[in-house]
Amino acid sequence: MFIDRVTVKVAAGTGGSGAQSFRREKFVPMGGPDGGDGGKGGDVLVRGDANLSTLLDYTYRDAWAAERGEHGMGSNKTGRSGDDVVLPVPPGTVVRDLESGEVLCEVLADGEVHVVAKGGRGGKGNAFFVTSTHQAPREWQPGEEGQARQLELELKLIADVGLVGKPNAGKSTLLSVISKARPKIADYPFTTLSPNLGVVPLSDSRTFVVADIPGIIEGAHEGRGLGLQFLRHIERTRLLAVMIPIDEMDWQAEYDTLRDEIARYSPALAAKPHCVVFTKMDLMGEPYIPDIETPGAFGRFAISAAGRTGLEELKDAWWRQLLVLRQAEVPALDPRP
Repeated sequence: MFIDRVTVKVAAGTGGSGAQSFRREKFVPMGGPDGGDGGKGGDVLVRGDANLSTLLDYTYRDAWAAERGEHGMGSNKTGRSGDDVVLPVPPGTVVRDLESGEVLCEVLADGEVHVVAKGGRGGKGNAFFVTSTHQAPREWQPGEEGQARQLELELKLIADVGLVGKPNAGKSTLLSVISKARPKIADYPFTTLSPNLGVVPLSDSRTFVVADIPGIIEGAHEGRGLGLQFLRHIERTRLLAVMIPIDEMDWQAEYDTLRDEIARYSPALAAKPHCVVFTKMDLMGEPYIPDIETPGAFGRFAISAAGRTGLEELKDAWWRQLLVLRQAEVPALDPRP
């Protein structure tokens, strides 16, 4: 089961209270205050875990609390800090405060750690309040409360290429042929009900990741069909492949509709590099690339996943474009010595 949005309640630990204590020891009259500080409450952390692909675990348990700090003790002993709670999430997870809508963090890499709820500070013991004019204080501080929040965890898959098209455009078939992914394939619309990722191997140990997104229909940006539920999964792709079946009645209208839905959902997403892929070429007598207007596209390709034709040219074009994008992401070296 693919779960990509959950809400959980988290509570960081409360800090321990400071101690009120006076030294009592034989042959040490008027030993003075020796109350130690309370320990810090545990934090709530999220950590990227590449072994996870969904947020399914958080449907079984939706409340997490870190340990509170121990109280201070005599002999100037500070209480032990509470243990942190770590929530493992798949890379690509966005964490929001559900009440305010504030984005607290985005976990993009395996092992990346963020604090989402801070533990309370431990209170000061009476030894802290000693001064030259106040040598026997009885003041002490209670520990601070830890942060309590209701969080929304939203998973946005991270891929190099996102396959975009209407239902039955051949996205799942293409993914199953160029990678070892095994998405569900059938001859009826909305076969794909959840995104699928596949690693595409090339020669010389080169690989890139392709995401098969459920079919987009007109009005998807308003939630029609599977709409908004899965459009967000192409936000983190580097480039898009707009897939149009060759047996479609109006290729230009198909392209314009898909591009319009993407632009209405996110102008930034529409600005990503894209190409046009005409699928199901096995229905034609010979490969044919329709001459339609595709402003901004870096190429038009004709393929048949079933007939295994045109795939190498398409993969090579994707790789060349990905190299350009990856090089642009590397910060320029400072020319100064």
